[in-house]
Amino acid sequence: MKGFKEFLMRGNLIELAVAVVMATAFGAVVTALVNIILDLVGKVANVDSFSTVAVGGINIGAFLSALITFLIIAFVVYFGIVLPYNRLRERFKQEEPEAAATTEELLAEIRDLLRDRRS
Repeated sequence: MKGFKEFLMRGNLIELAVAVVMATAFGAVVTALVNIILDLVGKVANVDSFSTVAVGGINIGAFLSALITFLIIAFVVYFGIVLPYNRLRERFKQEEPEAAATTEELLAEIRDLLRDRRS
């Protein structure tokens, strides 16, 4: 029972649960935005629903709806999440510490300091 309690109290489990809840909420927002954009595209194309579009008797509407939905979601995710995240990461990027000197470099520096001291 102790192991189960430790598993539940682990920090990353809570973070994962929060991420799932936030992703679900964000998914609802993106879906609503996609529906609005699809309605606008439908009005411009003079089509009530893309699912009824057919070319030469072949119904391509479901594919067209899925393709447009995918492109809109990719656009929203890139410009709404990825791009701002990368900009923030660059803004707050910490300088990488200098690489530690090797033993040989330190010995050479000590040798040079001792040489300079003698002269």
